[in-house]
Amino acid sequence: MSKDINIDIAKYTSEDITTETLAELIAQKASFQIVAVKNISSVVNKLEGMIEKKGLRCRVYTEYRSASLASMAIPTGVTQLAGFASAIGIAAHNLATLNPDYEIGKNKPAGRITVMYKKD
Repeated sequence: MSKDINIDIAKYTSEDITTETLAELIAQKASFQIVAVKNISSVVNKLEGMIEKKGLRCRVYTEYRSASLASMAIPTGVTQLAGFASAIGIAAHNLATLNPDYEIGKNKPAGRITVMYKKD
């Protein structure tokens, strides 16, 4: 999915970005980041609602979630089972949100949300 994207992408703080700015960015089909986010769930819900209101589809995921797959390499039954379960969950989620217009990547430790337009 999303890599650590710091290349020429517009950044907004969660306190500075307005509903009007979000609506404009979505209408322009722009990619952007929201940084210094304190309540990631609230901001993601707002973004998801605004994107869907425009008739677009989105996929919400946790950035670096594929790191959970690394646990399959640790040779204990529990870690391998957890890694396998993660792989199944990621695959099911990707199928359920097939071909999205936008991907919304949550990064709680960094307090960042990356919103990428995927159709161009």
